[in-house]
Amino acid sequence: MSNQSAVAAVLQCRAVHKAYTQGPQAVSVLRNVELSILAGERVAIIGASGSGKSTLLNILGGLDLPDSGEVLVAGQVLSGLNADARGKLRNRSLGFVYQFHHLLAEFTALENVAMPLLIGGLDRKKASTRAATMLAQVGLAGRVSHKPSELSGGERQRVAIARALVTEPDCVLMDEPTGNLDAHSAADIQALMLDLNTRIGTSFVVVTHDLTLAAKMDRTLELIEGGLVPHQGQEPVSV
Repeated sequence: MSNQSAVAAVLQCRAVHKAYTQGPQAVSVLRNVELSILAGERVAIIGASGSGKSTLLNILGGLDLPDSGEVLVAGQVLSGLNADARGKLRNRSLGFVYQFHHLLAEFTALENVAMPLLIGGLDRKKASTRAATMLAQVGLAGRVSHKPSELSGGERQRVAIARALVTEPDCVLMDEPTGNLDAHSAADIQALMLDLNTRIGTSFVVVTHDLTLAAKMDRTLELIEGGLVPHQGQEPVSV
C-alpha cells in the first residue's frame, strides 16, 4: 500500500445485495457483499465471467443501486441522495476507466480529459490547464491536440486514465483496463497505474481477469457465488 496514512475508508459497501429477474425467477448476483477501500489502497477484484464483477463496480460507482444494503462514497450513503446529487458526488469523488476507452471521437485528447471538469463547473481555461497537466503526467504532453482516431490503443487508454484522474478523485474504478490492449501496452498501463497511485495517492479498485495485474495490487478479492472472499493463496484479510 502507498505511504498515505489511511484512517477512513473512501469507499464502502455494507451488506449489498443485487438480483435480476430472469423469466419467472429472480437470480441473485451479489449476496451481502462487504467491502472497504482505504485512502491510497489498490484492490483487485477477480472472478469468473458472469459472476457479477461489473455489476458490483457499477453499484460501487453509483451507476446502479443495490436492492438492499448501502454504498458510501466519501462517507455519504448513495441511496440517500437523489440522481443529481449522486452525479455530483461521482464527478467529485470517483473516476471511471473501462476496457473500451469511451472517448468522444470528435474531441481532442485535451477536450476529452477536460470534460469532467467542465461538467463540474470549472471554467474552460482552468479546465484546459488542468487537463494538459494530467496528460503530461500520463506521458502524453505531445498528444493533447490529437483525436482518439490519431492515437494508439495504449495512448487512448492513457487519455481515459487522465480523464478519470483529472478531478483528483478519492478512488478510481477500473473495469478490465488492460483487457483490450496488447501485452506491451498493458504492461505500460499497469506501470502507469502504480506510478500514479504512488505519486497522487488515489485509490484504485480494478476488476480484471489479468492475474499479473491483480498480483500488483495491495490485495486481491474474488467474487464467488455472489460474495467477496480473499483470493486463494493470499493471507485472509478483512473486507
